[in-house]
Amino acid sequence: MKCNIIFSVVLFLLLQLSFSQTITVLEKGVNEPIPGVALYNLKKTKYVVTDSVGKASLDKFNAREIIFFQNLLYEKLQLRKFEIAENNYTIYLTPKIEGLDQIVISVSKFEQSKRDIPQSVVSLNAKDIVLTNPQTSADLLDNSGNIFIQKSQMGGGSPMIRGFSTNRLLITVDGVRMNNAIFRGGNLQNVISIDPLSIQNVEVTLGAGSVVYGSDAIGGVMSFYTKKPQLSYKDELLVNGNALLRYSTANREKTGHFDLNLGYKKWGFLTNVSYTDFDDLRMGSHGPDAYLRPEYVIRQNGEDIIVPNDDPQVQKPTAYSQINLMQKVHYEPSDNLKFDMGLYFTTTSDYPRYDRLLRPRGETLRSAEWEYGPQQWLMTNLQVTKMSSSSNLYDKIQATVAYQNFKESRRDRDFQSPLREVREENVDVMSFNLDLEKKLSPKTSFSYGLEYLYNTVGSEGQEENIDTNTTAQNVTRYPNGATWQSFAAYTSFKYKPHSKFVFQSGLRYNQVIANADFTENNAFLNLPFNDTKVNTGALTGTAGIIWSPSDMIQWKLNASTAFRAPNIDDIGKVFDSEPGSVVVPNNDLKAEYAYGGELGLRLNFDNKVMIDMATYYTFLDNALIRRDFELNGDTEIIYDGELSTVQAIQNASKAWIYGFEVGLEANLSKNLKLRSQYNVIGGTEDNDGVEVPVRHVAPYFGRTHLIWEKNNLLFDAFLVYNNELSFNQLAPSELSKDYLYARDSNGNPYAPSWHTINFRTQYYWGDKFTLTASLENITDQRYRPYSSGIAAAGRNLILSFKYAL
Repeated sequence: MKCNIIFSVVLFLLLQLSFSQTITVLEKGVNEPIPGVALYNLKKTKYVVTDSVGKASLDKFNAREIIFFQNLLYEKLQLRKFEIAENNYTIYLTPKIEGLDQIVISVSKFEQSKRDIPQSVVSLNAKDIVLTNPQTSADLLDNSGNIFIQKSQMGGGSPMIRGFSTNRLLITVDGVRMNNAIFRGGNLQNVISIDPLSIQNVEVTLGAGSVVYGSDAIGGVMSFYTKKPQLSYKDELLVNGNALLRYSTANREKTGHFDLNLGYKKWGFLTNVSYTDFDDLRMGSHGPDAYLRPEYVIRQNGEDIIVPNDDPQVQKPTAYSQINLMQKVHYEPSDNLKFDMGLYFTTTSDYPRYDRLLRPRGETLRSAEWEYGPQQWLMTNLQVTKMSSSSNLYDKIQATVAYQNFKESRRDRDFQSPLREVREENVDVMSFNLDLEKKLSPKTSFSYGLEYLYNTVGSEGQEENIDTNTTAQNVTRYPNGATWQSFAAYTSFKYKPHSKFVFQSGLRYNQVIANADFTENNAFLNLPFNDTKVNTGALTGTAGIIWSPSDMIQWKLNASTAFRAPNIDDIGKVFDSEPGSVVVPNNDLKAEYAYGGELGLRLNFDNKVMIDMATYYTFLDNALIRRDFELNGDTEIIYDGELSTVQAIQNASKAWIYGFEVGLEANLSKNLKLRSQYNVIGGTEDNDGVEVPVRHVAPYFGRTHLIWEKNNLLFDAFLVYNNELSFNQLAPSELSKDYLYARDSNGNPYAPSWHTINFRTQYYWGDKFTLTASLENITDQRYRPYSSGIAAAGRNLILSFKYAL
């Protein structure tokens, strides 16, 4: 009887092998197909490679033959052919310690090994995103350990990288520049328009990136790459996708998401939809009472009144919702020609500017209303990629054309005032990029390209009387109809004579032209000019070397220059920067320049312990900064009914930024690993001859993870920690917002140190179901990250359930 059972099982497996000879290779944890996996037998006499959707035929191999699976990014695997049949012809490979983050695109716009790049690059892949379960893309960046996130309200997230932020950082989505002509020096929220559930991977270049990306790329470049449609490469239809539900307790987050892929032989279609609803955010129980929300304003019976908060730990109002849509199409008529089209749309609901609602005026609150209208972002792009083995000009050429539209608005009204100020902005952006790559020899490669950008700014302003339901025109935030354009050409060179040495360099020339007409606003401002023009050029460069004297040691040295040309926000904005101050246009601006260097060292002790260290220094010259100003000889004017000090953006400062970063990864056993990252940042800027702290220099910060993983189960216990910034370490602009800070023993504002203890787990049921659960801020700490207007979440349970089609 026993022999008959064994014979039946063997016969069944042999029948299965005879009818099903195609294997699918996926990445463990994210179920994404892996192309380029080599399958071969012990003697290497039989050999196949998985295609772009991770599939390969097993016809060459015998039933009991051992098949080896190898790809330089994944752990090697070996199975007999009948064992593959037992797994339904689906095999999962585990990324190596350094994994997918070793292939980098953003630094040169073409794929290259991370080991060949002299700059520091932080990578997050699809598996990291599934595990960290971020509510927004700002939270995703925060989980990297290298990027500090500031939040003025829950609908926000402004990254700080190496002492720089806002319009001194660059954001790209699928290679398209997101920065526009009204990206400001104040905190920016645009990164939340990128759906974290649509992202395949993120690459963050720490430090200058102006050679490839132009203006704004002084402190770093955040490159987001969304999921791509998958083809079947056969006559059969390939259907796959994911559905996800998530709930968080601290803000009662409710998120739903699905993505669906339809793949044909030459066409692929991917649809991505996400919706999130957030309630008011609850802070922790243990920390400064200064962060509590004891009261807030409501309007009742046509009158503003201040009411007590039933629960001062709940930050009212902070609730908002957001929807994200993405549709992508991929067409591959031949092996050397590809077309990629994308349509992206994101919109939020109205969301309160929480930090402004905290501002006091005497013994009461200053504002009855202060909110952003819906933040909308629309992008459509077309990218054509062609490969050639015969062209003298390129091996790979890539052309990208894109259109973007940004909409944002602001509404504010003082307490017990009938006048509501409303300002609305609309920016249209056209862009064209042409990027080419050519391998000149086995040791030398060369890339070059062209870029053109054109921005048009629309701006409206009005004053509404809520008592009489009347409106009147008012000064706009920006000069309506202003334009900003950029022309650029760049080139990069790479020389790798052998595996131990790499040299990379690059040059870029950029011409920026901006025009603004203030005729409409002069009815309110009486500026001494009616228009302004900026026409400035910038030459930037970079050079770096990598020296790897052994498998254990790798040195990196890089020097670079970067720039930021004045945009419409710099030359034409009118707004209240703080209570009692108003910023006015300035028609005498030029580009600011950064000169920096970085030295890095990587130590790898037999893949057991790896240490990454980097130190850097940046000098910012002709810094564009807000300073007191005169308008027609006056230092004060009436703005929105209040006497305000006149200020303007000026080339009036210099800044010196420096820091040190260290990362550790230790494989304590086959299943247990330790990861840690710590960042030390310092800097000063010139303030009328006196050196003062820089606003966007974050406190020392870091995180440490202890991760255990075996089979389908993962545990991650981690600490997140920030150092204190004392009263003397706060920038002058932060001291003017003392109501956001705790008080030290002398009664002065300061940012206390804080830490959180956190735990998350993830479990996979086969290849279909994934459960992720996190308990963050277990000890319910009450803290407010530096420069933020909103306190962070208290104890927070996050549950996520994902189903893969």
